[in-house]
Amino acid sequence: MLDKSDWGHLIPHQGTMCLLDAVVAWTPEAIHARTDSHRRADNPLRSDGILRAVHLCEYGAQSMAVHGALVARAAGLGAAPGFLVSLRGVSLALARIDDLDGPLDVHGERLLGSEASWQYAFRIEHAGREIAAGRAAVMLRQ
Repeated sequence: MLDKSDWGHLIPHQGTMCLLDAVVAWTPEAIHARTDSHRRADNPLRSDGILRAVHLCEYGAQSMAVHGALVARAAGLGAAPGFLVSLRGVSLALARIDDLDGPLDVHGERLLGSEASWQYAFRIEHAGREIAAGRAAVMLRQ
């Protein structure tokens, strides 16, 4: 397991905006991260005192950023900054997430990767139950 001190400096999401707490495991193709940030009062995505499930897309996107940074570091490179350009096939099993006890498991799988873009599938689970899934595309700035 890698805690945030190992990889947090590799991604643009800093402070409370870095929503993931630890990387449980990763390979060149996939990542499994874990977090409790959905329960924190200082989560920057909260509005009107709640955190909506749609924000799980950001959790999925951040798993992509961390994965890309770890893959780049393993190759002796720095990760190129990217911009989320699309979400597809998103499914949400609930309306809000701030009332969930226990951590979220965030899974990302690289479907396609090039020097210009990445495509990932993401899945977020709580207590072994899938609560969100979808696909995301990122364009890299070279």
